[in-house]
Formats: sequence, structure tokens, C-alpha cells
Amino acid sequence: MSTIVDFPVKSEARPYLDAFERLAASGEPAWLTHGRRRHLGRFAELGFPSRRSESWRYLDLQNLVECPLLPQARHGHNEAALRARLAEMELVGEGPCLVLVDGIFAPELSRLELPSGMWFGPVSAALEARPELVRTAFDSDDTDAFVALNAAFFADGFVLDIGPGVTLDRPIEIVHLASGEAGGSVHTKSLVNLAAGSRATLAETYIGQGSSPYWRNDVVALNLGEGAALDRIICVEEGAGAVHLGAVGANLGPGAHFAGFALLLGGHTVRHEIVVTMAGEGARCRLDGAFVVGGRDEANIVTVIDHQAPGGETRELIKGVAAGRGHGAFQGKITVREGAQRTDAQQTSRNLIIGRHAVIDTKPELEILADDVKCAHGASVGDLDEAALFYLCARGIPTDEARRILVEGFVREAVERVADAGLRERLLRRLAVRLGALEAEA
Repeated sequence: MSTIVDFPVKSEARPYLDAFERLAASGEPAWLTHGRRRHLGRFAELGFPSRRSESWRYLDLQNLVECPLLPQARHGHNEAALRARLAEMELVGEGPCLVLVDGIFAPELSRLELPSGMWFGPVSAALEARPELVRTAFDSDDTDAFVALNAAFFADGFVLDIGPGVTLDRPIEIVHLASGEAGGSVHTKSLVNLAAGSRATLAETYIGQGSSPYWRNDVVALNLGEGAALDRIICVEEGAGAVHLGAVGANLGPGAHFAGFALLLGGHTVRHEIVVTMAGEGARCRLDGAFVVGGRDEANIVTVIDHQAPGGETRELIKGVAAGRGHGAFQGKITVREGAQRTDAQQTSRNLIIGRHAVIDTKPELEILADDVKCAHGASVGDLDEAALFYLCARGIPTDEARRILVEGFVREAVERVADAGLRERLLRRLAVRLGALEAEA
């Protein structure tokens, strides 16, 4: 360990320092090896966040501290089984698709054809074809422990670089598969760059199976140039024992438009965090999402939107459903900085509890440092509408089916914000499957 850091480290970081020495890769560029060590030192200094940290107050990571899930060497996978899993999930359409299995690019399952004016492929290939892009994303200073750990251990990810004025008419799909053949942790790091005036839709799906524990630590950087537009839709259906921590950082130039949607349906501990910097005048951001938890699972959606320039617009709608002893939480903060006049921001959190022992926490927050703004937020937590339930039952609909209809209608409002019809219908099908299983936990 002394070869990496020369200062006292957090006790929970020690197993990861040992794993780094054991798994150190050869043949990488010197700047990458040096950067990995620098980021690992930062993680060793920070350690795991605790509930004393405001943005982590609703998530319990004690099991991860006590039973470390370390990165593992990966040795192939069962291609036939994975193809069957993809077919079952109805994930892959006819457009470009990149598949990562246990964090490693799987070319035999992928389809990367794209029109001219862009580059799309795994980080492992971008290190040779687009090293300047990877290095730019890698050189940032980390204030988050898990982002630093990701930079130290990432094995692969994807890069999408779109040139000026290029418009994609079909969604690009990214599939993150946990094979179930190896536990430990998977760290993926990805980068999306949209030049001025370009437009794209990106759909990412995270899926696993079985109840064995594993940890997915995923980091994505998004950069939108002037007038660029990106829709990013994610669906998380991890295995029953999984820890899923996803961190997204988005930077929006003048007049750029970003629409992000997240549907959290599976995994024991799931956290989706997105930080959006509204750096350019007239930038627009729409963040929608929903989580569904049951059993003893927990899910958090954390959003931070920083308005730094005038004329920005933000809209947020987050829905939550909890059954059994599930615990869900939403934390959202919108900051309007001095000088960011004419900002228009609205944030809404609505939540539904359908289990006597379920819990949902919600904490919307505004910090306004400018005077010419229009900002509002609101939150609600409640039970099913008994009058509506009675109405459906009185017309011959079984109670369980009536409850499912009401819950699906509640969440559907958020899902219907997805612009692409094919992706929207797929999400609604996955939601219906999850709610069918959830009713037994209410």
C-alpha cells in the first residue's frame, strides 16, 4: 500500500488498495496508470460516505463497508445464456447497440454501425482512437469517493462523440449486463460529447439476475455544446442482491437541451445521482424518474441542478412507490446563482406507500441567489386513493388487480414524459412486470 499512498487511510479503503496492486494492468498509457493511482489515493483519503453526509443520509452502506465487494478479473461468459437474457428483456432494437458484460465490452453481442460525423465504441478502443477525449474526462478532480474509486478501477465503458449539426434518428442503446457468473464489483466509466447543434437519444439498461451480491459503480459524463439536444433514458433492473450506484455529471452550453429519465425497478440498494451544470445562457433541463421498491430494498434518486447563466429552465417530476419494508428517497436541489436572472425552475416529488412498513423520504430544496426568477417546488407522500379503489372493485375488478391499476397509473405519468414511443412502451412493459410482483409485498 505504501507504493500508492504515504498517509493514513480509511480502514474501509484498505482492501481496495490491496486489490489495486493485485489487478494492476500492464500496457496502459503512463498518464492513465498515474491517474488511476492518484484517484485511488483520493478514495483512500475520503473513505466511504456515511449517513452524516447530507446527500447520503437516506442510504445504508454498512454492509458494503463490512463485506467489501472488490474488483475481480473477468474470464469470459456464457454467450448463449446472455443472448437469451437480452431476448427475454426485449432490450435490443435495430439501431446501434453496445453491450458490456460485467463491465467489459462484448463485441459479439454489440452492433456499432453509425453514420459519418461521429465516433461510438468502448472506452478500451477509445484509448487508442480518441485518447484526448478519455484523458479530458479522466483528469478532473474528485470530490466524491465512489467517482474516485471508479476512476481507479474502471475496466471499460463507452464513448459517444457526435460532431456539429449531426442528428441521429434512432436511439443508441447501451446494455450493462451482470452475468451472474462473477461477484465482486464492476466499475464502468463513460463519456458523451455532443457538439453544437447535434441531437441524439441514448437508452441505457442495467440488468442482472440471481440473488448473489455484486456492486455496480457506474460514472457517466455528458457534455452538450451550444444548441445540442440529448435525451437519456435509463432503466435499472439489477439482481436481487445487487448494489447499484450510478453517478452522472452533465454540462450544458448555451441553448442546449437535456432530458433525463430514470426508472429504478430492481436491486437491493440502488442510487441514481445526476448533477447538471447549466453553464450556458438559455439552457434547458428536464429530469423525470420513478423508483419502485419492495421487500427490504432501498432506492434513492438524487438530483443537483446548478443554474449559472441567465434564462435557464428546469422541470423535474419524480415519482416513488414503496411496498413491504422497502425504503425509497428523493433528494433534489436546484441552485440559482447570482447573475442567473430569468431562471424558471419547477421541482415536484410525489410518492405512494402501499405497505404498512414501507418508508419514503423526500427532500426538495431551492437555493436562490438571483432576484428575477420563477421557482417552485413541492412534495407529497400518501396512500392509495380508497375511493378510487372502491370504485374499481365495485365494478367487478379484483382488489389486487384494482390496486395494480391505480399504482401503474400513478407511475405512468412520469414514464410518459419519455419522447421516444418505442422506448416509452418498453419501459411501461417492464413497469407492469415489476408491479405484478410488487403486489404480493404490499
